[in-house]
Amino acid sequence: MTYASTIAQMRHSADTAGATWAGVDPVAAARMRVQNRFPTGLDIARYTAAIMRADMAAYDADPAAYTQSLGCWHGFIGQQKMIAIKKHFGTTKGRYLYLSGWMIAALRSEFGPLPDQSMHEKTSVPALIAELYTFLRQADARELGGLFGELDAAKAAGDAVSTHRLLHAIDAHQTHVVPIIADIDAGFGNAEATYLLAKKMIEAGACAIQVENQVSDEKQCGHQDGKVTVPHEDFLQKIRAIRYAFLELGVEDGIIVARTDSLGAGLTKQIAFTREPGDLGDQYNAFLDCEEVDPADIGTGEVLVSREGRLLRPRRLPSNLYQFRPGTGEDRCVLDCTTSLQNGADLLWIETEKPHIEQIAGMVDRIRAVVPDAKLVYNNSPSFNWTLNFRQQVFDAWQAEGRDLAAYDRARLMSVDYDATDLGVEADERIRTFQADAARRAGIFHHLITLPTYHTAALSTDNLARRYFGEEGMLGYVRQVQREEIRQGIACVRHQNMAGSDLGDAHKEAFAGEAALKAGGAHNTMNQFAA
Repeated sequence: MTYASTIAQMRHSADTAGATWAGVDPVAAARMRVQNRFPTGLDIARYTAAIMRADMAAYDADPAAYTQSLGCWHGFIGQQKMIAIKKHFGTTKGRYLYLSGWMIAALRSEFGPLPDQSMHEKTSVPALIAELYTFLRQADARELGGLFGELDAAKAAGDAVSTHRLLHAIDAHQTHVVPIIADIDAGFGNAEATYLLAKKMIEAGACAIQVENQVSDEKQCGHQDGKVTVPHEDFLQKIRAIRYAFLELGVEDGIIVARTDSLGAGLTKQIAFTREPGDLGDQYNAFLDCEEVDPADIGTGEVLVSREGRLLRPRRLPSNLYQFRPGTGEDRCVLDCTTSLQNGADLLWIETEKPHIEQIAGMVDRIRAVVPDAKLVYNNSPSFNWTLNFRQQVFDAWQAEGRDLAAYDRARLMSVDYDATDLGVEADERIRTFQADAARRAGIFHHLITLPTYHTAALSTDNLARRYFGEEGMLGYVRQVQREEIRQGIACVRHQNMAGSDLGDAHKEAFAGEAALKAGGAHNTMNQFAA
């Protein structure tokens, strides 16, 4: 509905209600409705799922149309990210939010900072989704509130041209509400637990849920050791559970991202159930590190499997975990991915130990031989040392080409001494184009950084503390923060406005008329930033 038609609808409702609604201003009511485009989280989930589906189709047609996101651990951080994107690029198209289980564990748990091992409260996941969308909707209300203020001023001045322009801007307003890819870890329990938590996440607004194939009670960060995977059927139960949650809540376009940690996981907690040779359970068990045994040598309590007429003893650790054969990680990843796509997943996530396009592409080529439209979400992780990795990649490539590398020491390529060298410049250029190159070559539809705002918060706080508590004193804040906010047009320099003060004034005026006690008068110090 347009702004004008919403006003007309509100006037009709007020007229129908009669004298009891005499104090209700239809224009104010219409503005509130326009400022709150999404009454519920399910409205958001349905809207954003359609956006993601359209973006996935666009990527299939042209890999240059990849999408991006940054991980955000607080609603304010997500809000400021989307405000910045709209300011710098004029559109939110192709830009999402990522909700990281790692950051919830480290920053949002009532236990305090925790490692990424699914020890945080699972209710904190849908709570953060709801919080992010609360802040994004407030960004809509704030931006539209500014347009309404300008519209009132234009009408009061009799400026028909500006009035027409502002009415069009209100009707064409692009929301800050974008898709969130939300991390459900390994499901926080069995398939029923996964289903119940997925429902809460979808009700909060999530249109895309990422689930991984680790054991939920042994879950580890994808970039740490000790990862333990589950047999495929266990994982597929959780994929189906999430799909049922989407369908129950009427979000039929909901997206499931199936993540495999098999590349870095050398352990499994259980031997897969198998009905016949070559079935999925048998394929999983074929990766186990086994030794052939003589029936006469079987010890007490040993677990044995039979294959092709041979009796085999899987290598079992004191932790009661079973070990995979070394060097099978890529094969297990490919099987994980094809199986997930064939059983209801929409996108893949392969957690790797380094950002190497050809390594990723090698697996994707094999997956696409079975599922031609396979697409990845890829973690451009801060756990990678990007500078060192890409300098090593350039060094190795140049060495293979026979180039003279006498000026470089591969063992110390991280040194600042190499920043301005040909090798350092070439590595930086490969980092710059990594996302576009990987989208084209390795089937990566969505690039995200899981923990960027964790690191930016730490870095900026360190810099401010060093300056403010040092010789610069207050100048350390003014020069490095406030002056830059003003000059770069950062909306938060008017922090009262960002927190909703002007929105509150508009509401007070609607509720109380001339009796409203408004905060935005002549003595508000935020007026110092009007210019």
